[in-house]
Amino acid sequence: MELIDQLWQDINRGTLDGHYPELGVHEGQRLQLALCDRWAEQGEAVGGYKIGLTSGAARNSFGPGIRPFGYILKRRILTSGDSVRLSDIGKMGIENELVFRIGADTRTGEATPESARAIVDGVAPGFEINQIRLTTPASNGIRLAENLTQWGIVAGEFIHPDQDYESLSVSVAKDGETIETVSARDHIDDHFVSIARLINRLHQFGRGLTKGALVITGSYTRQAVREPGRWRGDFGALGSVELEVQ
Repeated sequence: MELIDQLWQDINRGTLDGHYPELGVHEGQRLQLALCDRWAEQGEAVGGYKIGLTSGAARNSFGPGIRPFGYILKRRILTSGDSVRLSDIGKMGIENELVFRIGADTRTGEATPESARAIVDGVAPGFEINQIRLTTPASNGIRLAENLTQWGIVAGEFIHPDQDYESLSVSVAKDGETIETVSARDHIDDHFVSIARLINRLHQFGRGLTKGALVITGSYTRQAVREPGRWRGDFGALGSVELEVQ
């Protein structure tokens, strides 16, 4: 079986056993996009992208300055207060992330933080829902090809994107009990630097962002989800987001 067919089968099953060849980051990104195209062939649409390895201990874990991306399927973009079934995801994780809404199509690969900010028309508190598919260690390229554990996102209410991101204190709670709180300062890359990097990287593969796309720029908190419960992420002045896990 060809590698792309094996990965497609395993991703749809929700479990990857790790018996794959060693792949580099660029090769893994190309394979990820080929798998993304397979979703399109099945009638699925891409609703946005994640930018990986931008925060905490994960920074530079694929190499200095490497910030890979993953795609987000449109049907897995949820609204605050929605619910998911743990049985549909399996080994699940949840992360507080900001969700940026793109207000115009991108057409070039020469984005700067300033031009990236100019096309963002909203920001919302959010969660990334992760599906931990790999059961054994794998190369960075395979981790990238399988879409960096991305399963879906939850977005809260969008507000104007001119905010004081550096002074944010972000927390996550389960069933009303706060589990983790993280200060944004020095924890995460500048969001508009990250979006500019994404635009330029997508352009290298002949792709871009489209109006209405949602982009998540990195995790503040990271928690495993092992049982049903009500999760809430608080982002101070930027608001909050909730997800019911059944």
